[in-house]
Amino acid sequence: MQYILSTGEFPTVSIRQDPDRMEILDGKDKRSISMAAELLEGGGIVVFPTETVYGLGAVAHNPYAVAKIFEVKRRPHFDPLIVHLDGCDRLTEYASDIPSDAKRLMKRFWPGPLTMILKKRPSIPDIVTAGLSTVGIRVPSHPVALELLRVLRKPIAAPSANPFGYMSPTRVRHVTKTFADRVPLVLDGGDSAYGIESTIISFRQGGVFVHRHGAVSVEELSEHVRIIEDGRAADICESPGELPWHYAPMKPLKLVNGPQDATQGESSYLAFRKPSSEVNARHVRVLSESGDLREAAANFFSFLIDLDRDDVNIIYAEKLPETGIGRAVMERLRKASRKHAC
Repeated sequence: MQYILSTGEFPTVSIRQDPDRMEILDGKDKRSISMAAELLEGGGIVVFPTETVYGLGAVAHNPYAVAKIFEVKRRPHFDPLIVHLDGCDRLTEYASDIPSDAKRLMKRFWPGPLTMILKKRPSIPDIVTAGLSTVGIRVPSHPVALELLRVLRKPIAAPSANPFGYMSPTRVRHVTKTFADRVPLVLDGGDSAYGIESTIISFRQGGVFVHRHGAVSVEELSEHVRIIEDGRAADICESPGELPWHYAPMKPLKLVNGPQDATQGESSYLAFRKPSSEVNARHVRVLSESGDLREAAANFFSFLIDLDRDDVNIIYAEKLPETGIGRAVMERLRKASRKHAC
């Protein structure tokens, strides 16, 4: 397949693309951005970096392109996607009735890893929102993602670039491991800075409800708005990551308090900090030797993917302190542990 690319800002570039092979391009190169934008404009899908994890994107306006995301990920259609914008300037084209709390948080956390569920306008197809009257929107802070959005001049609907239910990719090699023959183009933007997905919130009477804990902590949010503990309709999936199990490796995962609980030798072990005693496991990764929660979160998915190996029967994962971003990591570990418990 031959792509002839030309935009007003960038020079024309001709690149031969093998439809059965993934093309990995430098996201810092303007010609790479131009190629990705052209593919998206033509109804294709592209993997691109964000500050949280790598995303699998399509133009949000195009329901046929968005359908390819669900097909490639094998994602159920009742699980809504997040729409990415390059700024707040065109927000009212896609969302209405913006609450004052939302405007306050946009000023503080956008661009950044915070997704807000807002009332959607008809410009966003129902396939993006799983038929809901609301849409999750955020402005990513990764320079490659922002440049792609600016060149495209259209919103991008994108979940994480992984098979549904599996761990999210934070490095290009994670994408190639699972999507090598299913996605034509990947923009390489280096390792993700945060390593876990965005925080997802909605606005209720009396305050802000957190649907998914993520890179922006509850403590940070509570400095600007009132957080309420209960606000979700139990029978509706209002945002990504709300299913009982998610973010799961192929091998069973068990939460433990320390190495003394790792009873199987044919195992992998994910330690929060440097273990004080020997670990009875074939493979051991330490999220942060000093116990720094930010460093632990940045390494979380990458190390867990590395530990999900054929020569082990189980993965043991140490519990983290549930403060700050540690609460988001623990939310994912609990969901991962439920896959084989269901």
